[in-house]
Amino acid sequence: MPKIVPDKLEPGMKLLKPVKNRSGMVLLGEGTELTAELIERVRDMDADSISIQGISPPSTPKEEVLSALDRRFKSIEEEPYMGVIKRVLKEHIEGLYG
Repeated sequence: MPKIVPDKLEPGMKLLKPVKNRSGMVLLGEGTELTAELIERVRDMDADSISIQGISPPSTPKEEVLSALDRRFKSIEEEPYMGVIKRVLKEHIEGLYG
């Protein structure tokens, strides 16, 4: 199930899944149409990603994308912060595929 980061949200998009806080309380329900005001609230919630209706999944298989990520970081992931950057990118990629 594709997800996007809050910075990519645009007015008129609809939520595929509810947006919940860390304790599981629903803050915005499934099917809610986003407005500029709601997008600002979502961004303030510190959410990692949001499931939006109508976004098609990436065309490249997830395993292929993760393999390319491993190749790119193979020689540098032991350097300061590179392991953290790789982990964040891996989580983002996995979020895109749901």
